Amino acid sequence: MRARTSTPPRRTRTTVVLGRALGVLVLVCFLTGLYSHVLQSPPAWFPLSPRPVGLYRVTQGAHVLAGLAMIPVLLGKLWAVYPRLFTWPPVTGPLSLLERASIGLLVGSALVEVTIGVMNIAQWYAFDFSFRRVHFVLAWLLVGSVVLHVAVKLPLIVGFWRARPVDPAAEDAPPRRTWPEQLPTDPGEAPNQTEAVSRRGALIAVGASAGAILLGTAGQTIAPLAPLAVLSPRRPGIGPQGLPINRTAAEAGVEQSARAEDWMLEVAGARSRIRLTRDHLAALPQTTADLPIACVEGWSQTATWTGVRLHDLMDLAGGTTGTGLRITSLQVRGAFSRTAMPQVYVEDPLTLVALRLHGDELDIDHGYPARIIAPGRPGVMQTKWLSSIEVLP
Repeated sequence: MRARTSTPPRRTRTTVVLGRALGVLVLVCFLTGLYSHVLQSPPAWFPLSPRPVGLYRVTQGAHVLAGLAMIPVLLGKLWAVYPRLFTWPPVTGPLSLLERASIGLLVGSALVEVTIGVMNIAQWYAFDFSFRRVHFVLAWLLVGSVVLHVAVKLPLIVGFWRARPVDPAAEDAPPRRTWPEQLPTDPGEAPNQTEAVSRRGALIAVGASAGAILLGTAGQTIAPLAPLAVLSPRRPGIGPQGLPINRTAAEAGVEQSARAEDWMLEVAGARSRIRLTRDHLAALPQTTADLPIACVEGWSQTATWTGVRLHDLMDLAGGTTGTGLRITSLQVRGAFSRTAMPQVYVEDPLTLVALRLHGDELDIDHGYPARIIAPGRPGVMQTKWLSSIEVLP
């Protein structure tokens, strides 16, 4: 089996190139995913900022694109190294045991992480656990397994680089170190050009697959590429009022309550509590701002919103206490039916209780009768179908 599977594309050089690409993609996914998690569950020490308004659009777009590009790279890497996974005996000592453990953890966490990530993009939740929590834990396991694997292989890596000459052009320099599989079996035999082409072909196939996936999905974030976004579940410009949505009013179960004639927004400030109808809100000074909706699934689009500045609304109810706000939706169930907004967003002049989108009354699927829109926040935190706003204790 080893002889049959040790083909040129599966040799060391190929696995190293794919490993480096995979490492870069994992790092991008981890850092951007960590930023998204912090925005949704901010620790007290983290310096939140609403600006630049499109930062989350960039980071989450990069997160999803890197995760999708990881699929062919990960599969290519597994295909290149899997013959080594079946060597016998599987464990030859403590170092070998650590290596096997790191590989098992890396492969398992990577496959599950990518799989549930794609399912989340498609909003196909065929599992009972919290996607966000499991995705977060798996990210740490994946990064930890990569660090462990590199640590186990570090002596080999250091030995390879130390063996390379400092000045390859020097007359007395030893021959340049090459990957073992690239050396001909006979010193007088020229390298097999077919092998080089095969190895190159394998890398081109993986790169082309990743490129095709990126071209087919990047348009959900990068507007000029929108016509090519044939693989994206949601595309810019497609949806009510020309803006995509993740959840309709019917799916949220708010069609009747959102259209109720007696709907009122309850606002509890530091010194008083007021209730405002939609007509009351529309009679207050209005602000218009171009702000992006950027969702965790990777799609984003800038839209024109009109409504009341949130801090002006809170002033009508006696101001705030500086501890932030609790915002509640008419949607009864759901992880984000109630969200907390840190004070830095409350005070930002672009944070609105929006009543209109692109100059027209909000469509019910976009949050009618009123919704939150704030700069630099994930889409899941831009609460639709507002019920109440109150200061946090």
